[in-house]
Amino acid sequence: MFGSEIEKILITEEEIKEKCKELGAELTKAYASDADKLMVVGLLKGSVPFMAELMKYIELPLQMDFMDVSSYEGTESSGDIRIIKDLDCSVKGLDILLVEDIVDTGRTLSVVKQMLYNKGAQRVKIVSLLDKPDRRVVDIEADYVGFTIPNEFVVGYGLDYNQKYRNLPYIGILKPEIYE
Repeated sequence: MFGSEIEKILITEEEIKEKCKELGAELTKAYASDADKLMVVGLLKGSVPFMAELMKYIELPLQMDFMDVSSYEGTESSGDIRIIKDLDCSVKGLDILLVEDIVDTGRTLSVVKQMLYNKGAQRVKIVSLLDKPDRRVVDIEADYVGFTIPNEFVVGYGLDYNQKYRNLPYIGILKPEIYE
């Protein structure tokens, strides 16, 4: 049965939706005066469910784009950041809200944030569904965080293990025997 590989549900679908409402209201307020310069950029593939839910509650006209970057192989960050899909449009002079599923080591976000500044972004802020500070190896923090979680291997709601489990409607801890 699908989901039987999950040891425990860490964050329910309802909790995620409620947090997206809260974050959406906070972001609406934060960007209200400069909404015309705001671009929401999702990091593929993990951010898609979170970004789709979050955007429902940002009450501003939004531009959006996606980047596909990778640094993971299996359960470990390789530290080698690869750009698979770059932005389709210019970010010069824009305020970028970078949407991420999880801030883990921080390597990917650090590189992407600097890249956006190099492309001319005026400001780059990060909103992440999850934050796992115990795994951080780079000094970077999300500006807006849904949930801070322990150092467990989580899947669901966009997060994967070998491209599977992204479609679970919750965040769950994967049973260790699946990935060990």
